[in-house]
Amino acid sequence: MSADGLLVRPPPNVERVPQRHARPRILFVAENVSLAQVVRLRVLAGSLDPQRYEVVFACSEFDPLIFDGTAFERRTIHSMSAAQMHRRMAWGRRLYGRSTLAAYVREDLALLERVQPALVVGDLRLSLLIAAPTLGIPHAALINAYWSPHAERDGFPLPVHPVVRVIGPTRVAPHVGKAMPLVLDHFASPVNALRKRYGLPAIGNLLEVLTSADHTLFPDVPELVPLAPAARGLRSRQHFLGPVLWSPDVPLPRELDAGASSMPLVYVTLGSSGDVRLIDALLSALARLPVRVLLATAGRYDRSRLPHNVIAARYAPGSEAARRSALVICNGGSSTGYQALHEGVPVLGLPFNFDQSLAMQAIERAGAGLAVLPHEASAERLMFAITTLLTDGSYSEAAQRIGRALSAVSARARFQDWIERIAP
Repeated sequence: MSADGLLVRPPPNVERVPQRHARPRILFVAENVSLAQVVRLRVLAGSLDPQRYEVVFACSEFDPLIFDGTAFERRTIHSMSAAQMHRRMAWGRRLYGRSTLAAYVREDLALLERVQPALVVGDLRLSLLIAAPTLGIPHAALINAYWSPHAERDGFPLPVHPVVRVIGPTRVAPHVGKAMPLVLDHFASPVNALRKRYGLPAIGNLLEVLTSADHTLFPDVPELVPLAPAARGLRSRQHFLGPVLWSPDVPLPRELDAGASSMPLVYVTLGSSGDVRLIDALLSALARLPVRVLLATAGRYDRSRLPHNVIAARYAPGSEAARRSALVICNGGSSTGYQALHEGVPVLGLPFNFDQSLAMQAIERAGAGLAVLPHEASAERLMFAITTLLTDGSYSEAAQRIGRALSAVSARARFQDWIERIAP
């Protein structure tokens, strides 16, 4: 027991017993912050040949919409509830304190010892940065390249934080660059503190923590998120997979095909982590425009108050919906944002957290979309952004250019090739 009451498990003083499985066992561990973390790993896990690899999947719940038809061995682990995490993100707080992360580490150590994998692949499961090296198990982290300390960027985006609304973006913006190093260190400190207790060296700030596994897998393409020349020395352990895309196996609403219409379609979804409080202003803006709207609610919005031009469904097949649309409006995150760009469709992003802001920064930098922060999202501001994206052809041209780059690679194939190299 440590001085502050945390139960700490020291590194083992004997070599780990080698795994004895007929096929290499690959463990996927998803932190259920949002649907994206689970479905990205589910897509990659599903790409592996079950005759060659034994797949074990660990997460807090196994939604039939995502896991139906899979034959993975399933292990249930604890994750903080999505509601807890969204509250913490909304207030700009760390996802985990030290005691919470210590409990995660203990659970991950037990999981790894039971499963004995040849490789563990995690998505935002920061406790693996302690548990995996403690047991000598190779660890790959799936994380977007815009989190890399080597990502080319023009500074950091304005954070989505209550202080911005209170003080005002004009007064906050000049201080973001100076404050960001302190913020990134603060968010990484629980990981570094626990690594020290387990006899492991500190890693660095949050950008370094998120990309510091034995292997880092970027679900991106360098045409959208280029890395600076300083990252060239890391290429042996950092790999661009391309976009990891997933759509629920559901049909589009029949109403979309009822009656001919020359009006453009706008696909709207804020997913499992967007700010649904913005939907009223968004639908108010769209009601004034000559467009049809497909709204996917994910069960998070009351569908009884819909304008005349809106068709709503609980879920929609995202890739097909984007393909038929002139514009996609989403939370700005890489899941739906990349889905839209893959189809050559520009994006209006309404970011709720810093990950989504970073994704939209990359999309805006490429000229393929616009971001509107929550404190700016009046119906008038949204209507202006929507009209701009629908009428200014440069956004569609940029989206099509990025779409060609995204379509030229297969994340599933690249992941299979990578696995072949490191876990034959």
